[in-house]
Amino acid sequence: MMIQTENLHKRYTRHEALRGLNLSVSEGSVYALIGPNGAGKTTTIKLLMNIITPSGGTAMILGEDTRRISPKQLAQIGYVSENQKMPGYMSVSDYIAYLRPFYPTWDRALETEILAQLRLPPDRKIGHLSHGMRMKMALACALPFRPKLLILDEPFSGMDPLARDEFIEGLLRQAGEMTIFVSSHELSEIESFATEVGFLDDGKMLFQESLDDLNARLRGVRIILDREAVVPRQAPTNWLDLKVAGNVLSFVDTQFAEDHLNAHITALFAGVQRIETQPLALRAMFTALARATRDGRNV
Repeated sequence: MMIQTENLHKRYTRHEALRGLNLSVSEGSVYALIGPNGAGKTTTIKLLMNIITPSGGTAMILGEDTRRISPKQLAQIGYVSENQKMPGYMSVSDYIAYLRPFYPTWDRALETEILAQLRLPPDRKIGHLSHGMRMKMALACALPFRPKLLILDEPFSGMDPLARDEFIEGLLRQAGEMTIFVSSHELSEIESFATEVGFLDDGKMLFQESLDDLNARLRGVRIILDREAVVPRQAPTNWLDLKVAGNVLSFVDTQFAEDHLNAHITALFAGVQRIETQPLALRAMFTALARATRDGRNV
């Protein structure tokens, strides 16, 4: 595993930011840690990078306890954060030149390719870059040494759509060579390239699963009836967010199988005109599953 945590806790005086976090990130994956603001995503990344120390539990990165991570291992990890500090008085090219000697695997040809792709002006001072350009600059600093692991903390925050697209394009060009761990609440951006998803809320992992598995087992369902719809008293437990609008009953099926779905509907309803099913966007999945988990339901 590239990243592994067991029963990880972090307490700040009276506030417990992480409460028994268990997290596994396999090599070669693009793991998205998602959840609302304040869920504990940035705290998790700071623990992984040994910026802060845990109050309990363990965190491993590249096979080493994060509290004992060496400079050699750090040189294999790229890190991009929305709050990343870079010297504003230095130009783009000067700062890149400053970083090169710290990384034995720095690839000058790749550096040139990335700077051109991200359209970074080499002579402009970092302090004069827009927020979106500074985030692209941080990515340009993290990729040329070909890291084994790239950690991104809220990389899309405050970016305009064009900057986001260029950032993601630059990221995806190198994605096959490394494991990517990204935390974000920008779900529409994440689902375009993530392979694994972990849902974090209030310091606890609600669930983690491959995006393919989530897409396979979750469906939005609409049942159109002959008469006004009524929510059944004994609806299957895997039907979430049941809503009625006239003669239409809609819900999220978390264990989708067409035969089982049709059998349940036939048993519960008469006068079914039509059954419609459709895949869900990641945001709709998160909303339905997070709400159900908070209500104590097994999803």
